[in-house]
Order: sequence, then C-alpha cells, then structure tokens
Amino acid sequence: MSPVEVFARLSDPRTPVAGPVVVKTAVVLGGSVAGLLAARALADHAEEVVVLERDDPGPGARPGAPQGAQTHVLLPAGLRQLEPWFPGFTEKAVAAGARPAPARLRSTYSDGVRKIVGSDTDMLSSSRPFLEAQIREHMLALPNVRSVVARVTGLEFSDTAVTAVQYEGGRMEADFVVDAMGRSSRLGDWLRTAGWEQPPMTRMRIDLNYTTAVLRRAGEQPEARAGVSMHSPGDPSGIAAAALCQIEDDQWMVTLSGYLDQRPGSTPEEFVHLCRTALPGEFGAIAANEMLGGITTYRHADSRRRDFHRLRRFPARLVATGDAVASFNPIYGQGMSCAALHASCLSEYLRTGPDLAVPAHAFFALQRSSVFEPEIARRFDEVAYLLTHPATLARPGTLVRSILANRRG
Repeated sequence: MSPVEVFARLSDPRTPVAGPVVVKTAVVLGGSVAGLLAARALADHAEEVVVLERDDPGPGARPGAPQGAQTHVLLPAGLRQLEPWFPGFTEKAVAAGARPAPARLRSTYSDGVRKIVGSDTDMLSSSRPFLEAQIREHMLALPNVRSVVARVTGLEFSDTAVTAVQYEGGRMEADFVVDAMGRSSRLGDWLRTAGWEQPPMTRMRIDLNYTTAVLRRAGEQPEARAGVSMHSPGDPSGIAAAALCQIEDDQWMVTLSGYLDQRPGSTPEEFVHLCRTALPGEFGAIAANEMLGGITTYRHADSRRRDFHRLRRFPARLVATGDAVASFNPIYGQGMSCAALHASCLSEYLRTGPDLAVPAHAFFALQRSSVFEPEIARRFDEVAYLLTHPATLARPGTLVRSILANRRG
C-alpha cells in the first residue's frame, strides 16, 4: 500500500473500532497533547492506562511546555482526529469557550496580499492550555485511564523488552510504554545506558523567536476568528510571520515571530506599533484593545527528528510519539495535529493484533509513512493542514495547474 493510501486510511474520520485487549498495563510518559491522545488510543487495547506527567495540571502553560503560552492552532486534521476519539469534543469545547474558525472567518496573507480561500475546512481556536485541559477532561472520563503526577527517571528492560518505568518515589511495571516526553525526551539516553541502540537525531537549525500578547476582546471587533500573515525573508519589519486568533474568555491572542536575531515586538510599545504599521488592518484593530499581562517570549532553536525506524536493535513493547519523534518548525502549527495522527498510527498498529514480543517496527513504519489558483490553494491547504499526504502535490494534474497558474500570475 502506498504512503498516500496509508495516510488516507489513518485520516479516516470514522470512530475507531475498539480492537483486542492486548496488554494489562500501558504507561504513557508525558501528559502533552501527544501523550493524552496516545492514552486514548491505548484505552481500547489495555486493561489499565497510566499517564505519568511531571507537571500538576492547572491554569496556564505547563512548565514542561514553555511554548504553551504562544499561539497554537488545531489544524483541520487534528480536529478530524479528535472528534472520533471523543465524540462531541468540538461542541463541548465551544460551550466551554473555544471559538469555531471556519474558512470564511480565517484570513491568510502572503507579503500583504490576501490569499483566496483554499480548503473549506473548520478549525477550533483557543489557547494551548485550554485545549490540553479539554482533552485531559475527556481522557480522564475513560474508566480505565488515570493520571499520576510524577517525574519519570528511567526505564527497566529485560533482554528483549521494556518491563517497568522508574519515577521519583517509585516504579511501575508496564506491559507497554509510550514515550511522549517531547523534543527533550531522554529515551535515547536511557536506551544507550541499558545497552540498546540510540535513535539517531537530526537537527535543523531554525532560530525562531516568538513574541505574544493577549488582549481583551470587547465591542466592535474584526470579523476574523483567526489569521496569518506570512512575510518573505528580508522584510524590513523583521517579521517572518504573524498570527491572530480569538481564544476563550473573550480574548485575542496575537503572535509575531522572527528568525535569527529578529525579535519583533519585544516590548508592548513596539508590538502595538508593528501591528498597526507592518501588518494587515485587522492586526492593528486588535492591537487597539487592552493588553493583558504584557509580552511573552519564546525561542525555538531547532527542529528535531529521531529516526527510530532505522534501528536494528530496539526493545519490544516500546514506541515514541509526538515531538519525541519529530518536532517541526512551529510557524506552520502542525505539531498537535501530527500528534493526533500518531495516535491513529498507534491505534492502527494495536488493532492488527501485533506480536508484542518483537520491536514495534510496523508502528514506526506507519509514522514515516497557492496564492491565486483556487484548486491549487485547496490542495496545498489540505497538505499543510495534514489532511492529505504531501505526495498528492506531485500528481501530474496538480503540477500542470501550478505551471499554468504561475504563467498567468
């Protein structure tokens, strides 16, 4: 089966059919979006699922997710994955304060030129802590899932498989373990120390700097629920991209980003000035609102990919998901939706009744697996939103349309 066909199957919006219970206790390391969704997938195949998360859930961004205070977006692919896992998720999230962002209420600009609407898809707009809290609430409502606040310190292995998880204050025997500890995961170190192969890691330098402000949303406001303004390198404002979105509690969230030494909007005064002078009008209108809490900054040094699929010797009953496998350039907002797709990979793997005595190579194989022209815009969006496989952009019909559009442009 081709990567395009596998991707389409994993993206199927139908509710997953619960498969066989194949393990007694499954342990997820990390309570991020990736970890919470992995726990949901495991709940159909384990008698008990335990999520070990070092941060005690509460209001605001988790200390273990310093990027949590910045703008995040749940792409259409992520929303498509969440609904089958948690039926009614969107309706309940909106009732709690999330904002629907259909295509007609989203705006995208390329160097100041507004792009036509591409894919007619829906998004959900909220802060990252709000979204995590919604997923956690749904996940903990499952009868066989529980969460424990604890910092994981290591793993135990037999000659062939992972057998237990060590954490501050104790240990827990495990029949299956999912690493969802994010881009700073220590799994590779633990594997090397225990005599296993360490997954090679590729780094791509990014040096992306974020500045984010939260503003009150009151009175007459721009129609847009979410918007993005992309800038070519060398823009005199120093802005690589800017994003706005309505979030819960009648607030706006606006983010400016720049590469290398560019830190646009690092003071409230500069932030407002750039929104009014260097960005489309809706940014300036939003910046006129009261700023709540000042400016929050974050630096993303690099993208990382750990190539688990290249390992010849790897313990059974152990997989990795989310940023622990690959962390993207966050400017494209694909991380959370990719984590949702990883959960579908895990579900697909476990539903096949795999031999858990051997390494989960099949799971890692599953994981591996536009301005002017309306149809090109739609197809590009569906790839960017993780709805279709990138190879679809190389189909002859798409290439011909692109060539003709560029000639007309």
